[in-house]
Amino acid sequence: MVNLRTMSWMPLVLAFFFTRDSNAAFAPADNYLLACGSSQNVTYIGQTYVPDSLHSLESKEISIAATANSSAPFSIYQSARIFHSMAFYKFDIKQEGYHWIRLYFYPLPGHNLTSASMTVVTENFVLLNNFSFKSYNSSYLFKEYVINVNSDSLILALIPSNNSVAFINAIEVVSVPDELIPDQAVALSPIAPFNGLSGLALETVYRLNMGGPHLTALNDTLGRTWENDVKYLHVNSSVANVSVSPSSIKYPAIMTPEIAPNWVYATAETMGDANTINGNFNITWVFPVDPSFIYFIRVHFCDIVSESLNSLLFNVYINDDAALLDLDLSNLAGNLDVPLYKDFVSNISSGNSSVLTVSVGPDTSADWINAIMNGLEIMKLSNDARSLSGVQPVETLLVLPHKKNKIGIILGFALGASAVLVLIVLGCCCFIARRSKTSNQGHSWIPALYGNSLTLTKTTLSRKSGTASCISLASPNVGRFFSFQEIMDATNKFDESLLLGIGGFGRVYKGTMEDGTKLAVKRGNNGSEQGLAEFQTEIEMLSKLRHRHLVSLIGYCDERSEMILVYEYMANGPLRNHLYGTDLPPLSWKQRLEICIGSARGLHYLHTGAAQSIIHRDVKTTNILLDENFVAKVADFGLSKAGPALDQTHVSTAVKGSFGYLDPEYFRRQQLTEKSDVYSFGVVLMEVLCTRPALNPVLPREQVNIAEWAMIWQKKGMLDRIMDPNLEGQVNVASLKKFGETAEKCLAEYGVDRPSMGDVLWNLEYALQLEEASSALTEPDDNSTNHIPGIPLTPVEPFDNSVSNIEGIVNSGTDDDAGDAATSSVFSQLVNPRGR
Repeated sequence: MVNLRTMSWMPLVLAFFFTRDSNAAFAPADNYLLACGSSQNVTYIGQTYVPDSLHSLESKEISIAATANSSAPFSIYQSARIFHSMAFYKFDIKQEGYHWIRLYFYPLPGHNLTSASMTVVTENFVLLNNFSFKSYNSSYLFKEYVINVNSDSLILALIPSNNSVAFINAIEVVSVPDELIPDQAVALSPIAPFNGLSGLALETVYRLNMGGPHLTALNDTLGRTWENDVKYLHVNSSVANVSVSPSSIKYPAIMTPEIAPNWVYATAETMGDANTINGNFNITWVFPVDPSFIYFIRVHFCDIVSESLNSLLFNVYINDDAALLDLDLSNLAGNLDVPLYKDFVSNISSGNSSVLTVSVGPDTSADWINAIMNGLEIMKLSNDARSLSGVQPVETLLVLPHKKNKIGIILGFALGASAVLVLIVLGCCCFIARRSKTSNQGHSWIPALYGNSLTLTKTTLSRKSGTASCISLASPNVGRFFSFQEIMDATNKFDESLLLGIGGFGRVYKGTMEDGTKLAVKRGNNGSEQGLAEFQTEIEMLSKLRHRHLVSLIGYCDERSEMILVYEYMANGPLRNHLYGTDLPPLSWKQRLEICIGSARGLHYLHTGAAQSIIHRDVKTTNILLDENFVAKVADFGLSKAGPALDQTHVSTAVKGSFGYLDPEYFRRQQLTEKSDVYSFGVVLMEVLCTRPALNPVLPREQVNIAEWAMIWQKKGMLDRIMDPNLEGQVNVASLKKFGETAEKCLAEYGVDRPSMGDVLWNLEYALQLEEASSALTEPDDNSTNHIPGIPLTPVEPFDNSVSNIEGIVNSGTDDDAGDAATSSVFSQLVNPRGR
């Protein structure tokens, strides 16, 4: 056994890339490899692709071949076939069952293909819908699907969208062993069997070889690609690479190398040196996903690190769910070096998150603190419309000439059945409505006066656990009671066109009262335990807080088993919308500084304005809202927590927050302080400057994490090289320098080295002063622009009279900002891998 904690696995791989796995045994019955538009065979990763002109192609259109000096990234992309109207390929299927469908796209230069919009479907599934390279951030696209073909032919149709053209560079249709995809997996939250996978289409989203090299068709008998996992790690130092010889992997009788090649099981990530006190932390991988879909997740394990049986015991988490607890790998597999895999299905949409996380962590009762993962596959499952892209069903996109009559019969039958179903549903609704009038009288909120404060209490039965949760409010700041009919009228019966955002608690809608007052209406999902907890925390926090730069609660509604909170509408929405991802005009440098200052004021009040500090725990650009005057207000207190007592240095608690913004020290040690908010705010500062997401795994490794990437340039004194191009010529050098210094201090690895929010606020105020007076001020010495602890402060005389009233901020606990109500139009999406 070779432990590569300090060595690279690359020397072990060199010889392997020239040979194919000796265990190769699977021979696909169907094996179509087409080079579209090519006049000759094309070799790519050891496989030969033949011209598609030799195949059954209907509606042939223009064929374009690249020249010898083509800029195509790989040989497979050097030709393409372009279609001006719908065309389809027909493949004769020799053996029914699972098949790969692999599609290659590259817009060849000189043919205006970048703006082409196209749809790709089979007879039963939508694979791509209105795809265009205009909105894609890479020069080429590879898509891999698995479809269960139950007929003697497969039709693949390409449909130009919006009067455009469709094109394709290469196609693969290849048989897959039936045992590769089961019909059943374990669904999470709650844990239950998930049946019917064989009737769905799957799209490969991620396939990782943990701790090992990039694998291609040369190394995989099923032609799969396995990429290295490093760029998806949340904390790089949390892992150590380990490796053994691939020949030492012992497949059990019930498993073949087609599940995964032995090189996947011969390498792994284990727990590294994450600078923790007790060594109890999780290794976590973070994956951006489309929250509209359900995902099939396969986790690969092989105990290549233990010296004896039953010594490795660890847990596996997928998002907020414990997938496997107390996993004794060698006992379950039967021996060391024996592969094992587990399949799960995770409903991302139920958590309203665009991130999927997979974690492994040690069992604290084990003698040996360690955890391991060898490989990971994440595949999107087709939705109810049998689509992997959007919600438009295939029937509305594809009508084949020889199937018109059959489709007409099917549609007629479907319409008739739908009419009957509608009548049944209407009858049920009438019955339920009649029952609700007699069974739900009065409110479940029970008002009681205690002195001058109003106490409101609600007891709610959790659908998941069957336990009662009590929400208690004791503050006049809770606001007025809204009837459910008022809320329905204000939101036009929760019209989806008025949807502002979705969070862990529920949906947020724009509402308008009869007098024209705009509202943000946060409607709870009663089936969500997480939402109930956030609901209680948000009410408890907002009923105690009042500040111009924090959201304010206007009122609530509790009728018909609804949990609804009402806030003042924020006309300009979340800060992130003004940085990237929308067509909104860019913010000026002065606007950005003022927004950062306002946010810092709100956080500073949280940390110092109450008897006990409050830690927000989810500071990010979607939780900073802007009113009609672009005044910033900190929003979403669903994850907030009371800070440490006077005799404590931290609060020990499970890690919660959003990846990309999480304080690495909090993540490692599970010790929360106000400095955790400071770190997250440092990420926000860099997001404001660079106008890109906090995490972007599609970028080169060194650029994935904005905090790490920006600090590289800050330390070089070249932060201007990566700032938003829209700011070019706007930013005073001294102001940018001060801003960069402030962010750098916020992003210090250890909390003790970070400034307080009060110090951050001072420095941002100074950066604004430098910007406003740039015409009359030369760049000052370093010592005169730093108030962060550890750097001496020298007052700057020209600005004594223009400094903002910082004292008013420090003492803002007197409720002097109570007249300024604020709200949130978008509420956060929670990532909470358990056990941290």
